[in-house]
Amino acid sequence: MGKFINLTSADGLVFPAYVAEPAGTPKAAVVVLQEIFGVNSHIRSVADGYAAAGYLAVAPATFHRVKPEVELGYTEPDMNAGFALKTAVEALPAPGVLQDIQAAIDHAGKSTGGKVGIVGYCWGGLLTWRAAATLSGLSAAVPYYGGGMTAGDEPARRPACPVLAHFGNQDHWIPLDTVEAFKKAQPGVEVHVYEANHGFNCDQRGSWNEAAATLAKQRTLAFFAKHLG
Repeated sequence: MGKFINLTSADGLVFPAYVAEPAGTPKAAVVVLQEIFGVNSHIRSVADGYAAAGYLAVAPATFHRVKPEVELGYTEPDMNAGFALKTAVEALPAPGVLQDIQAAIDHAGKSTGGKVGIVGYCWGGLLTWRAAATLSGLSAAVPYYGGGMTAGDEPARRPACPVLAHFGNQDHWIPLDTVEAFKKAQPGVEVHVYEANHGFNCDQRGSWNEAAATLAKQRTLAFFAKHLG
């Protein structure tokens, strides 16, 4: 359904993004932010799913600044490689990868002429949360189990668009008490907690939880329908 195109950031970096188009005229656009495993087959299938729901989906390669063409699986060596790449991206001077996400948002908006939402998973969930507070052109944001968004200074951010957040109550990367504290700090954010582990949306991982993934997707699509059209 989709294909890779090149986008250009404000600083001139050219980087790839996977784009999936709906069968008819897009009702809006959704930027899809990867986990720490690259724009792999799972993330491409997620983008395809949003295209099937009527949205233009754009999944930028957010590792490209430190390593191009990253496509990892979910083994322990893959996990270690992904963590190292994430650490390298997070260490970049500001605005770092956020300018690449802005380029994806801009492309999505220009391509459809409509509103743009953003959804991200794991590290992409954290980036989605940051994008909601710091980037322009977004009308809705949905972070899934955003690692780090309930810690440090992250809960103090003020999103500029409506946010729906999904967490799992068995997620050892994101302790439930930090989720509860986040909810108190962000009363305007719609937060849902599932009987599930980290990565529950990914059907290529052992932590996949079909019931939680299905319900979260239903809620996400309803949220996008409300705020994007």
